[in-house]
Amino acid sequence: MALLKLHEQSSISDPEILGISEWVTEMEGKVPNHFLLELNFPEFMKAKLGATKVLWESGELSPETIQHIGILVSRANGCAYCTGAFCTILGHGLNASEAYVQELAAEGISAVGEVKIKVMLDFALKVNDEPRSIDQADIDALKASGLTDKGVLQLVHLVSDFASYNRLNLALKTDYDYENFGPQAGQSD
Repeated sequence: MALLKLHEQSSISDPEILGISEWVTEMEGKVPNHFLLELNFPEFMKAKLGATKVLWESGELSPETIQHIGILVSRANGCAYCTGAFCTILGHGLNASEAYVQELAAEGISAVGEVKIKVMLDFALKVNDEPRSIDQADIDALKASGLTDKGVLQLVHLVSDFASYNRLNLALKTDYDYENFGPQAGQSD
């Protein structure tokens, strides 16, 4: 059970939060418990989710690559809630096959076939686990895969953003509410 109140979706009246709710429903099929928990601090929710939306919509990385990063970072951090959320977005919102999404959640990076995405995922996991170990060779590999400085910065910010959601949901024990991807999906490697 979540350690903070989960607000009722019907209690949302703020137009900006209603817009965020519509966006997340489009991607996930519903307003998840995480958002209902975030309503305990609506001012920050709007700013945080607004920043997340910019990261997802205004950079160089594709929506599919972004969800791969979210799944693997959440998986590495042991956050079943976020792993399930990003699996749902990849499957429901972006139409990846459920079999592939399940394999990605279970196997991690080894399930990914595209080399360019693997380079980005390796980097994301290194940023998450050992940020001080990033060196010029890592940046050069990302640039060889097509990213510019903007894309590299987007990727680092995405890792930070996903990890912050992981910590919030782990610390506050957000009730798991995703139907297709069970909590086992969030187990770390």
